[in-house]
Amino acid sequence: MRILGLDFGSRTVGVAVSDGLLLTAQGVETIERKDENKLRKTCARIEEIVKEYEVSTIVLGLPKNMNNTEGERVEKTKEFGTMLERRTGLPVVYWDERLTTVAAEQVLMESGVRRENRKAVIDKVAACLILQGYLDRLSTQSEPLQTENE
Repeated sequence: MRILGLDFGSRTVGVAVSDGLLLTAQGVETIERKDENKLRKTCARIEEIVKEYEVSTIVLGLPKNMNNTEGERVEKTKEFGTMLERRTGLPVVYWDERLTTVAAEQVLMESGVRRENRKAVIDKVAACLILQGYLDRLSTQSEPLQTENE
């Protein structure tokens, strides 16, 4: 089983997937849409990716403000997460994505990607950073999470 990482934006969704050992994140694609509120095709594409990669969990970047408050984008992201849970039947985990787009831009600049080419891949790279942060956190947990019944 793999984990899917998503960077949800107003017109794009960056997509990354973990390897089978849950150690590394790889960029898959950037899903684009013409209208912010037209999510049917976006959700359908994510469902295809979930099946193709045998995904068990979705990690969705949560765009909190720098002062840790939640604005309109957080609300839209949570609505999208609820929609994904309903459509895929998979759990959606929210992961703080502050500064991931800035970090993605830095990675692309250091890699020598020309400015005009960065826009096409920045959301996919941001999705990788979101997912990698989550995977790194998973690997440092010393014991599995316990349920209330244990």
